[in-house]
Amino acid sequence: MSTAADSTGDRSLSQTVKAQLALRELVLQGGLNPGERVSELQMVERLGVSRTPVRMALVRLQEEGLLEAIPSGGFAVKAFSEREAFEAIEIRGTLEGLAARWAAERGVSPSRLRDAAECLDAIDAVLLRGTVEIDLSRYVALNAQFHGILHELAGSQTLVRQLERVSALPFASPSALVTVQSRSPESRHILTMAQDQHRCVLAAIEKREGSRAEAIMREHARIAHRNLEKALADQRDMDLVPGSALIKRRIRA
Repeated sequence: MSTAADSTGDRSLSQTVKAQLALRELVLQGGLNPGERVSELQMVERLGVSRTPVRMALVRLQEEGLLEAIPSGGFAVKAFSEREAFEAIEIRGTLEGLAARWAAERGVSPSRLRDAAECLDAIDAVLLRGTVEIDLSRYVALNAQFHGILHELAGSQTLVRQLERVSALPFASPSALVTVQSRSPESRHILTMAQDQHRCVLAAIEKREGSRAEAIMREHARIAHRNLEKALADQRDMDLVPGSALIKRRIRA
């Protein structure tokens, strides 16, 4: 039986999640500018929730890397240079490489390998069905699922937490730049190449080839790196990048 305390706790959690999602949306959509101070009272009025959930939401977004603490107290919206955006993708690739190597070296149960293979079978089905236009939302969901499985195969919650942290940066997550990629005439080829890398890393893990598994995942992240380069050269593409409002673009000739 639920108690009054349980109900109060559930409501508090619900309000915190509501505040966190609304605040994240404001940041990612440019409703709050990079470097802008985020006042607790201001967010209480803007989001329509009480101070405690707003305070907790601010802390959580700082943990995600979207806000930063400022010396005078409170938080400001984090601004990222182009270099930092590329570095975030590189860090994710390095950590995913480590996850793949540990999975291969430590060994993975047949049932977990089947889970990963079934996810890749589902991605194959999406790519095969989309003879005219690929279902990107389905692809993105399955791609995120596969990367999540890969992270867990390493058998390290410490590593998973670090991957969650870097992937929380919207432009650095495994599927962040797929929409940009979809605008390219080579989109199907790139998706097929990425899927082949998925198959290759899973095979390397199954064969206990740690160095090969690591190298494949580090190379896999280069696809996102190239997609970001493309987006930075075209504002229409950049508008499709989640969290692009946070990236301070350098002036191009």
